[in-house]
Amino acid sequence: MIEIFLAIILGILFGTISGITPGLHVNTIGIIIFSFSDKLLNNNSLLSICTFFITIAISHAMIEFLPSLLIGVPTEDTILSIQPSHRLLFEGRGYETIRLTSVGGYGSIILLIILMPLLMIFLPTIYNFLKEYIAFLLIITMVLILYFYNNNNTQRLISALIFLVSGILGLFVLNSNLGSNLGLLTLLSGLFSVSNLIISVNEEPKIPPQKEDKTILIDKGFKKSILAGSLSGCILGLLPGFGPAQGTIIAQALTLNKDIKPEEFIVTNSGINVSDTLFSLIAIYLINNPRSAISMYINYIIPKITLNHVIFFIFVSLVSVSIACILSIKLGDYLLTHITNLNYKKLNITIILLITTIILVYTILTGGCVWYVVLCYITSISLGILPNLLNLNKSNLMGILIIPTIITYLGF
Repeated sequence: MIEIFLAIILGILFGTISGITPGLHVNTIGIIIFSFSDKLLNNNSLLSICTFFITIAISHAMIEFLPSLLIGVPTEDTILSIQPSHRLLFEGRGYETIRLTSVGGYGSIILLIILMPLLMIFLPTIYNFLKEYIAFLLIITMVLILYFYNNNNTQRLISALIFLVSGILGLFVLNSNLGSNLGLLTLLSGLFSVSNLIISVNEEPKIPPQKEDKTILIDKGFKKSILAGSLSGCILGLLPGFGPAQGTIIAQALTLNKDIKPEEFIVTNSGINVSDTLFSLIAIYLINNPRSAISMYINYIIPKITLNHVIFFIFVSLVSVSIACILSIKLGDYLLTHITNLNYKKLNITIILLITTIILVYTILTGGCVWYVVLCYITSISLGILPNLLNLNKSNLMGILIIPTIITYLGF
């Protein structure tokens, strides 16, 4: 038991570090830890290592919105929430925004746990029915997203091209000799992390004075957003390759309201991000479909997930999300108060160098081809910068996962 609680503490610590560090993805730490999992298993139990992975994923999902809000460096999970969050921040409602995101994520995961018995009854049947049509569902969903969430035909065409090019890049890299771990680390870091850091390297945020009011209104719209976030997190389990960015768009369709309030949008986006993290673990048991890199690591460590494992995962998630919710509020308030003391240019450059070093060191340790990794890394950075320059949604870059998934389900 002591080993489990120690794993929770370490997971929250690492999840907080990865979440608060601009551009540092949880998969970066996850891949490194997983690489040493065989050695770790010699001195630690299976459950303690899984506990660490669960806790780091949950705490990272709860805290990763802070760099997006305060520094403006998004990830693929927070990209859609930036404008609504910044709108409230520049209205002096930063403290409220921090609580909307934290409580929204916490509420969605609690609701998901409550709905778990129903999911266990109905979801496997639904998934088995839809499994043969997953590829077509992915295609139809992406076509609708590209059409309805771009303002004109020019944007639709460019977004479709970026989606296709990122998909081709994903096909080449993920099917190469690099392996999926190194390939994903290189692609995700370049597309979503370093590209944003490069764009932000010369930007200095000018945050106006914030109102001292830290209360949030738990009204009908808030509860509806929590529900939409939880349900959309579940729907993502049926659509492999999709992330919270696409899930938020699905949630807007569920609420039948494209022009939802910024407060409701923030709650929904946070809810999807956090609930999807838990659901990706539960999906291993329900539909035998690991929905994330972290869940794949856990499935490797424990190949046969049982109901007892699921109950244990829920307990660990509940402890982790409760602590992480408090941390995100306290840490967010502190950063919002002292944000003007940071040197953003030095911070961004340091993180770019850190991520690049991690990729190169990991490549050497795993025997990868350094020049090929560097080529893929530069290509992914260049592609990742395009949506920023063209003012397009960076979720189009998720083609790196969606297109290979479509091709796999089509049987090619």
